[in-house]
Amino acid sequence: VRFPEDLEDDNTTFNPEYSHQVFGDDEVAFGYKGLKILLYYIAGNLSTLFRIEYASKVNEKFDCVEADDVESKIREIIPPGFCTNTDDFVSLLEKEVNFKPFGMLLHTYSVHNEEAGEDITYQIYKADMTCPGFREYHERLQTFLMWFIETASFIDVDDERWNYFLVFEKYNKDGATLFATVGYMTVYNYYVYPDKTRPRVSQMLILPPFQGEGHGAQLLETVHRYYMSSPTVLDITAEDPSENYVKLRDFVLVKLCQDLLCFSPGKLMQGFSQEMVMEAQQKLKINKQHTRRVYEILRLRATDMGDAEQSRSYRLDVKRRLIGPYKKKQRELAKMRRCLRPEELTNQLNQIDLNMQHEQLEESFQQLVSDYRRVLERLAQA
Repeated sequence: VRFPEDLEDDNTTFNPEYSHQVFGDDEVAFGYKGLKILLYYIAGNLSTLFRIEYASKVNEKFDCVEADDVESKIREIIPPGFCTNTDDFVSLLEKEVNFKPFGMLLHTYSVHNEEAGEDITYQIYKADMTCPGFREYHERLQTFLMWFIETASFIDVDDERWNYFLVFEKYNKDGATLFATVGYMTVYNYYVYPDKTRPRVSQMLILPPFQGEGHGAQLLETVHRYYMSSPTVLDITAEDPSENYVKLRDFVLVKLCQDLLCFSPGKLMQGFSQEMVMEAQQKLKINKQHTRRVYEILRLRATDMGDAEQSRSYRLDVKRRLIGPYKKKQRELAKMRRCLRPEELTNQLNQIDLNMQHEQLEESFQQLVSDYRRVLERLAQA
């Protein structure tokens, strides 16, 4: 909500992707007809208005059952101090002009908005719990995780090893410049013996109204550039990354790596090298596993897949990496079957497994190439 009229505007409304963490695996609230759970957030400081509406509710006296206590379930995840009255919320909205982003400005960029017909400015800040008012703001911000990240949990904000990176949109209201929350990322700094740290991305969320506009890539690249300048950082990783995060990371890392000398077309065609591992780690804080994916994507760009020899060489190179887990599994199966089956049957079953694994390997390869092509298409448009 930026203006009072947004309260009645369905265009500013968005629905949760998940509600199982609040309402259980069936995602059901029992005992209501026409139930609406309404959460309004002021765009900048995220002050909250919480309302429940319904047409009717089961009555314990007559129906001998009790409706779910929806209000207490929501109260468990939103911090105290929220409004239940629209007038109180609107009066807070009038003070929004005083809200300013927390922490240190790292990056400013703009995105062209077709609807508005103009460029909109965004800024990325790094904050921590010493920033006045940030602790309370973060409590409100993290409530979005429960609705948009499948396995979300709230973090221990008293641990000083957390870093917070925030994205804001700058907008005008009655001649004043205001800020709207776009998204954020939390990063935990793990200790690596003897004197390094390994920042690990824990949570990352771009709010639904801003998704698909490139803010995730801007945020991830800004965070990488922030840590790249630190001599004590070994490399940057992510905790249990989603499929979408991996695709985003592929794009950002390829964008950062493509101008390194070790990734020149000539060197890419010679195969994956220790030089690539060293340069990507030292200059860009990228680990070996992620560097290998960057190499495969950039080598695909440098390969003429219409040329039989180049195509075959690329296919073998990628499949050699993909086959590792299959070979390990094959060895384990062989050991087990030697103990459990007659020798002839073992050989036959192994052969069946091998055929199946070749099919799976080809499927994995084709899926990977498809994902890599999408990264290269996005890179060409960047």
